[in-house]
Amino acid sequence: MARLIHLNGPPGIGKSTLSARYADRHPGTLNLDVDALHRLVGGWRDEEFDTWPVVWSLVRAMVTVRLAGGGDVVLPQYLATVDEIDGLAALAREQGASFHEVVLVDGREAAIERFHRRGRDTDDEWVHHHRRLIARAGGSAALGTMYDDLMRVVRLRPGAVLVPSAAGAVQDTYDLLLGALGRPGSGRPGAARAGAP
Repeated sequence: MARLIHLNGPPGIGKSTLSARYADRHPGTLNLDVDALHRLVGGWRDEEFDTWPVVWSLVRAMVTVRLAGGGDVVLPQYLATVDEIDGLAALAREQGASFHEVVLVDGREAAIERFHRRGRDTDDEWVHHHRRLIARAGGSAALGTMYDDLMRVVRLRPGAVLVPSAAGAVQDTYDLLLGALGRPGSGRPGAARAGAP
């Protein structure tokens, strides 16, 4: 059975890194990195232009096509509303695929610092663009609100599996991710949680 793996978590927690590693080690898996898709839409550098509606329609189409073809999809994307996550689960069901919800977590202040550190330690244009958008929205205060919103949603989703993600511990976190995905019942309501923030 094909699988849709939603890798959720605060900005800068390591979702894209782990998603890429997972896809590299599971041939045929679509690493549907939403950040990469944004860069394919003209105008993404314009801070006044919202690329999200275009990108999200592409995400839904790509998920549908890959699952329909029997392939797995890993989607590294912060989502903090029940409706958005339910929409992903429905896409999986429509294609006869299973849905796995994994949330990478660190402490609140550590997660905020990791976002800022990522922006300082890279030349990636999208990361700097995203950093500017967060700064306009309130900087650390906005990141704190995003973290709190995510934790509220997690409490409403008993099927979500929490995976601790410590800064710099990529392999350890990846091993925990594999354990979460291999756990009987993971991705279904009542699944055991791998950790807590």
